Amino acid sequence: MRFRLHKRNLVALLGVCLVVATLLFSTRVLIVSDEDTSGPDRDAPLYVHSDEIVKLNFRSLPELTQSVYKANYMQGVLNADTFPGEPQLVLVVQVHNRPEYLRLLIRSLQKAAEVHSFLLIFSHDYFSEEIAAIVQGITFCKVLQIYFPFSTQLYPTEFPGQDPRDCPRDISKDNAVKSKCLNAEHPDSYGHYREAFITQTKHHWWWKLHFVWERVRVMQGYSGFVIFLEEDNYILPDFFHFYKLMIEFRKNSCPDCDMLALGNHNGLSDFTRLSNKAMTTGWMSTKHNIGMAISREVYYKMVGCSKEFCTYDDYNWDWTLQHLSGTCISKPVKVLAAEGSRVLHTGDCGLHQKENCRPEWALQRVEEGLQSAKDGLFPPSLVLNSVDVVEHKPHMKNGGWGDIRDHSLCNNYVKRL
Repeated sequence: MRFRLHKRNLVALLGVCLVVATLLFSTRVLIVSDEDTSGPDRDAPLYVHSDEIVKLNFRSLPELTQSVYKANYMQGVLNADTFPGEPQLVLVVQVHNRPEYLRLLIRSLQKAAEVHSFLLIFSHDYFSEEIAAIVQGITFCKVLQIYFPFSTQLYPTEFPGQDPRDCPRDISKDNAVKSKCLNAEHPDSYGHYREAFITQTKHHWWWKLHFVWERVRVMQGYSGFVIFLEEDNYILPDFFHFYKLMIEFRKNSCPDCDMLALGNHNGLSDFTRLSNKAMTTGWMSTKHNIGMAISREVYYKMVGCSKEFCTYDDYNWDWTLQHLSGTCISKPVKVLAAEGSRVLHTGDCGLHQKENCRPEWALQRVEEGLQSAKDGLFPPSLVLNSVDVVEHKPHMKNGGWGDIRDHSLCNNYVKRL
């Protein structure tokens, strides 16, 4: 009996490896080029003309999938002719399916000082004509769209989507083994089985991080920070001005600051008093996951911990990153953080709450807050207001990431194929 169980486990593991290998082989051009695994395709042009930009094809799932592959390879940049030259700042926005909040973010970007010098990269894991039209309507700076190739939308009935043969979330392991559901041997730390819509965000974030730094051709030669946003963020008009103050302060007074955090979750409370103030501290998920700026050097530190990131049983990318800070990343990540947030969170619904979303209320709150905060914008200099101890902050992992198929796929985003 023991031998038979071992044999079944082995067959299941081989099946997992085959599924992941098939997925990665069929889309290998999205992760690495055949000739060069250290960077983008050197033979491809940095920019393509606007009439060559790939439009997603929504007529069928195979055609949509193929157009996603092609768009990720071609990397057409909107407005490249209008705004020539290297970008002064790169912003990467992770987009799912909240178009009204995305419109608010774009509205705030349009009002930001010096936005014409930005490169906006929108990374999508949900594909629709409405969202495409919103992004492609931007005219005020360069825009690149990239597409998460392992979206559950592209794999609706197979891994990395939800296979009907997968184990139900709350079935016991004994009953799962008896039922022979696909992932019976791999519940999470709390005995639950994977839910595809839960795992997608962490997959997308890790793929996006690698693709932006290693595969996006217009990033060649870019030496600045990349700032990561989400579709339900809203930036203040002096966002770039404050970023430059932080860069100058880091250079002169905090060279060991690994990351920047231009936002926090305090909104515009007491903004005028805090507008020119910053603090240094250890990176924490609940405080520094909004408006997070990462350098190429720190990206390489994170990629060196790919195995730990991809196997840590927490479906949240930010809690996983906090776990790595001070463990796999031996020196805890030090962050220079704005006390007067330049990034606001407008979303009143998201992964776990999908009803009663009122983006118009969010806009009203933001506009009222900005009216009262306008005197604090564009401070002439930055003041270090607080210095906290930089240390590892352990936490209770949240689970949701116990399936070895997720581990294997995640790890392969940064492996040489």
